[in-house]
Amino acid sequence: MARLLLFIALVLALPGIAGAAEQDYPRRPVRFIVPFGPAAGADIAVRLFADRLTARWGKPVLVENRPGGDGLVAITAFIGANDDHTLLWAPAGTFAVHPYQHDKLPYDAERDLIPIASVSTIVLAMSASASLNLTTIGELVALARAHPGKLNAAAANGNSDFLLFGFLKSADLDVLKVPYRDIMQAPNDLTEGRIQLLMTSLAVVQPYMQAGKIKVLAVTSSKRSPSAPDIPTVAEAGYPALELDSPIGLFGPRGMPLALREWIAKDLRAVVATDPVITSRIEASGQIVAIGGPSEFAAAIGDLRAKLAATAKVLGLKQAQ
Repeated sequence: MARLLLFIALVLALPGIAGAAEQDYPRRPVRFIVPFGPAAGADIAVRLFADRLTARWGKPVLVENRPGGDGLVAITAFIGANDDHTLLWAPAGTFAVHPYQHDKLPYDAERDLIPIASVSTIVLAMSASASLNLTTIGELVALARAHPGKLNAAAANGNSDFLLFGFLKSADLDVLKVPYRDIMQAPNDLTEGRIQLLMTSLAVVQPYMQAGKIKVLAVTSSKRSPSAPDIPTVAEAGYPALELDSPIGLFGPRGMPLALREWIAKDLRAVVATDPVITSRIEASGQIVAIGGPSEFAAAIGDLRAKLAATAKVLGLKQAQ
């Protein structure tokens, strides 16, 4: 009987022990690996959170930029660390398109990238050269149909590329694709009329839009961007097939306990709730704040994958085995 009572006492104590372990996190400095260089939208957000979490946790939260390799450099560094104090801060779109772009991948996203919390969604924008005098996507479609093969288009690698050229193909529009090694050169080419259509993040083209050098026809997010409230969503413009919410958030290594992930997500929520500067700064960088825990983040990633799979089918692309 004494042994039975001791066993029951230990079982009842386990939740308290687990809770204490979560509250001890972090036990040492934390690294956030980011697949972009400094000053990118995701980099701006991660540094805001790193600063506030350092104060909240009492341990340094360091940001490590690992750009290059279509996101694979950062993902490989994160997986190689295999440490619950080394986390990945990235758009889900960074890896969601990899199976269609690479014959073989050095990682398994569902096994190796475990959702902790979503933080924001990237606002993508469909922009046209001001010289075309277009105001809507419908006008763009009509122009492309009337002049097959005469328009050039470009898109940022990943979600933007999939979305734009999947749409053009499904609409049976003959528009020439212009590849860029550095998509940051494309907005200037758009202003000069060397390309006529561009799909990339709103943050990249917003300065050109504000200067009147290009026309943003619509944003692909399900909600209008707080930083450009006059720009309609693609659904409002009559093209819901172009709608795409691409979440950005924090990922942990394989095997990271759900309780710990929920604990970290709780602190991210608290940071946003207590500091309105974070929301305003993130929105100014062309994102929409969307804090969600592990289950919400996983669901958003699932929706993104389903959307990209449908677009890949239109484009005739198959997943890597």
